[in-house]
Parts: sequence; structure tokens; C-alpha cells
Amino acid sequence: MKVILKENLENLGHIGDLVKVAPGYARNYLLPRGFAIEATEKNAKALDHAKRQLEYKRNKVREQAKSLAATIEGLTLSIAHQAGEEGKLFGAVTNMELAEHLKAKGVEVDRKKIVLAEPIKHTGEFTASIKIHPEVTATLKVVVTKAV
Repeated sequence: MKVILKENLENLGHIGDLVKVAPGYARNYLLPRGFAIEATEKNAKALDHAKRQLEYKRNKVREQAKSLAATIEGLTLSIAHQAGEEGKLFGAVTNMELAEHLKAKGVEVDRKKIVLAEPIKHTGEFTASIKIHPEVTATLKVVVTKAV
């Protein structure tokens, strides 16, 4: 019996795969639990349509993420902090602070998506990467200066 999988099954296949299984396995396990649907022409067309819609939505989200990444990469954040004589900061510049400065510039990014290699504890130029989308990462330039 041929079925179309609705879930990823380790020993059988991935979502949308057309697989041939024993009729009892399909009738007693896959179909009642909603792991698969019978492979009729109507179901195959519906699945194909759903795949096209999902791919379109994914591409649209990816394009929005790329445009946001281009906006972020064009920015340079200037942050003034209290610092000692040798440029060592009192405290550190954190991802939360970077998110607030980005929000002030009109770019809303979740602070958890901002990745610093290490906390910024000195004055100077640094870079932070921002994971906007699983496939899109932006690099943000941060300049830390001594507050007067």
C-alpha cells in the first residue's frame, strides 16, 4: 500500500515522501495516528500544492531577513561608556545594550539573537554577529568610546 508521510519517521522517510508499506502497518499504525495519508491522486495534488505554498512563504521570509541584514550591516553603533585611563570599561557592553541601541536606530532585533564572541570590556571597534534567520547572519559594527 502506498502512503504519503505527514511526519518525519526515522525508519521510513520524511514529510511528503511517497512510500510503500504493508497494508496492515498503514491501516493499523500510520493512518490512525495521523503519520500518513493514503496516496490517492487527490491527496498527492493537495500535498504538492501545500509544498509550493510553504516554499513560497520560506522564500519570502528569507528575502525579508536578507533586507534586514543589509540594513544592519550598513549601521555603525557608537556607544559611549565610562572607562578608566587605559580604555578599560567600568562594566561591559552587553547584547541587551546593543539591542536597545539598534531599537533606537529603528531596527528591532531580539537580544538573544545578538552574538558577541566575548563581552566588550575595552574601548575600540568590535563586531557582533546577529542571527536573523537560520540561513542569514548579519555583522554589526560597534564602536565603543570613552564617555566624557
